[in-house]
Amino acid sequence: MSGTLYLVATPIGNLGDLSPRAVETLEAVDFIAAEDTRVSLKLLNHFQIKKPLVSYHEHNAAAAGPSLLARLLAGESCALVTDAGTPAISDPGEALVRLCAENGVTVLSIPGCCAAVNALAVSGLPTGRFTFEGFLSVNKRSRREHLESLRRETRTMIFHEAPHKLRPTLTDFCQLFGPDRPIALCRELTKLHEETRRCTLGEAVEYYRDHDPRGEYVLVVAGIKPEQAVTLAEGSAQVLALVESGVRLKDAVREVADHTGLGRNELYAAALEGRK
Repeated sequence: MSGTLYLVATPIGNLGDLSPRAVETLEAVDFIAAEDTRVSLKLLNHFQIKKPLVSYHEHNAAAAGPSLLARLLAGESCALVTDAGTPAISDPGEALVRLCAENGVTVLSIPGCCAAVNALAVSGLPTGRFTFEGFLSVNKRSRREHLESLRRETRTMIFHEAPHKLRPTLTDFCQLFGPDRPIALCRELTKLHEETRRCTLGEAVEYYRDHDPRGEYVLVVAGIKPEQAVTLAEGSAQVLALVESGVRLKDAVREVADHTGLGRNELYAAALEGRK
């Protein structure tokens, strides 16, 4: 009979947030797979838990995954932990869970901290429907394409961001989503200097011109209001109306794209098709 993989959520700052059930699970498993064994060792020492640690992270997941699976299939139980938060959420643990699911190994989640959900809860923005976007790519083209795809998103959007990349990210948001779009900037969640700043994107850009970003951020950005969402057909009609009034097609496409969030290329193609 195969063992069980436990996904154990760990504190994102305050050690008091580790649940009694999480402690019991870490004490009961045969071994623990950790994103960074040095970080996890500090947590285990704090709770006086002594268990064998193995390394499992994005750089060794391809090799370590089958090894962990073999031990689980042999009957051992394993707790998967990240440095902070819930394993498998924006995390290489996703691949291990999939591997276990494909091979009939039981996977159980021991719930706890998740920075994205905590930030959403305190953001003051709509929480009924949201999309988790994680970290943006460092590749400029991929980053731009990712954000372009979200211009017409009506759900609340959640991003992770490092302090040294916060300013360019806010500038990108401001250009793509507009300066009036509401945002909640949540930093150092559950830690001593926890702060949530609620403002518009334009105000956020202005604030961080004069203040250095500090700590890890979760950015919660409002989606476009449903009544403001414009279909491609409607956008194309707006472009053609501007063209009929004497505006050049290229300029008309840019103007409509800027105020609707529709992509320029798709608008241009739709307008050309509509002129036939």
